[in-house]
Amino acid sequence: MSNTEIIGLWLTICFALFTWKFIQYSHRAAFQVMGYCLSTAKGAAETLKFNMALILLPVCRNTITWLRNNPGLNSVIPFNDNINFHKVIAGGIVIGIILHGGTHLACDFPRISGSDRSVFRQTIAANFGYQQPSYFQILSTTEVASGIAMVVLMMIAFPLATKWPRRQSPSLPKSVRKVTGYNTFWYSHHLFVPVYALLIVHSMFLFLTDNLVEKTTWMYIAIPVLLYAGERITRAIRSGFSEVEILKVSLYPGKVLSLKLQKPKGFRHKSGMYIFIQCPQISPFEWHPFSLTCGPEDDYLSVHIKTLGDWSCQLYSLFEEAILTGLKQYPKIYIDGPYGASSQDHIKYDIVIMVGLGIGITPFVSILKDIATRLKKSSINHAACGEGSLEKIPLKAYLYWVTREQSSFNWFTDVMKEIADTNQKEAVVEVFNFLTSVYQEGDARSALITIIQSLYQAKYGIDIVSRTPLHTQFGRPNWFNIFSKLARRHRGARIGVFYCGPMTLARELEKLCTKFSTKTSTIFVFHKENY
Repeated sequence: MSNTEIIGLWLTICFALFTWKFIQYSHRAAFQVMGYCLSTAKGAAETLKFNMALILLPVCRNTITWLRNNPGLNSVIPFNDNINFHKVIAGGIVIGIILHGGTHLACDFPRISGSDRSVFRQTIAANFGYQQPSYFQILSTTEVASGIAMVVLMMIAFPLATKWPRRQSPSLPKSVRKVTGYNTFWYSHHLFVPVYALLIVHSMFLFLTDNLVEKTTWMYIAIPVLLYAGERITRAIRSGFSEVEILKVSLYPGKVLSLKLQKPKGFRHKSGMYIFIQCPQISPFEWHPFSLTCGPEDDYLSVHIKTLGDWSCQLYSLFEEAILTGLKQYPKIYIDGPYGASSQDHIKYDIVIMVGLGIGITPFVSILKDIATRLKKSSINHAACGEGSLEKIPLKAYLYWVTREQSSFNWFTDVMKEIADTNQKEAVVEVFNFLTSVYQEGDARSALITIIQSLYQAKYGIDIVSRTPLHTQFGRPNWFNIFSKLARRHRGARIGVFYCGPMTLARELEKLCTKFSTKTSTIFVFHKENY
């Protein structure tokens, strides 16, 4: 199913639940007092029950990783967009709160307190102890007070989960950084623990519903809450035993930290997966995701971390200090994972395009290593048995690495050399490096460096920019021309396009995928990694 179909199904369910409750309450005695305000509030309440249950499922990482390994489910459910769907559901909850809470406060409660006494006695008096309450008496009930408390907590948590509050300048004082940036999002999101507790309280004290069977909130949320709680408990227990030995630390230009870690016993991962890392010296509660840059068959784990936020800046500083001062012991590191990501789906395609901007190259490094390892094994099998197996190896893989800083190419020099060596025997992978800080080839301002680059590579077989046999191009890629060329080269093929980087280029690539899939016989399927 496509994302559009999933959203359509979700909207259909929400609409059906709203309509069901709207009609149901339009035929109840309380309708004579509150009218369609009551029906609207109750319809919105039913969608809130559903969405408060559903919103937990996309963030059950272990469950999603397990389900992703099922080929049947993985081909039907777009697990790659779990976080985006989580955000969409959050938007649905906001709308539900406005409809439910707004109609109660602005319409239902004034009508209850101001209704004709005879009508009140004949309809809903029994629900209020046969005493018609004032507006403020209604506000003081357990049901309303718990509802208002939930709204207040959500009004704090929702805005702090948006993009702007999560971004933070490393120049802020350390004491300020502890309560801003990602920390703000992390700690404020835990306000939903009391929100769910209040939701149960709220649902048990409904003054228009005495029958316990009709108090269905717990039926909606029981399984998702238990599932999510189980995952959090499992991760908490597992994290206590997940300290890993640091085998090697490298600091690269551009403030990139590379960690080579001991591979825990029984740890198995697929190319494209990621892990969560915790450094208790910074915070015992913060876990941050990083793509694995090691191959599945490597006997170690590796990650490359660029200092983009408060936590990564502190981590870089800790290891930098340890190296500069000659400390024998590095800060402790704990890991959790591995978890599935969209890059895993590269095995679905015979033709793969990978686009990484800057540090966005990391999800694809493990894929390149995996391909290189499998090609070597295939060559060995072919030499020994006269035949080789290219199972799960793409027929063709294209990597486009776009970066502004020349020093970025130092991050994965060994990997690029390995790919270049492998391609001499099996030309499966084509790598295109782009350096955007230099004017593109053909521009007079870059003519000199282009000549020097060509002469150096002709003489030594090494690109003077990337220090690998892989040629570096200058300027930004012309994506239209690239897609046009690949569409002609692979007519009738189904190509997986995988991207990791800022949203601006993601939109452009997605539009090009749609355009060329429509106008040519080649189908481009777009996948975006969360950046």
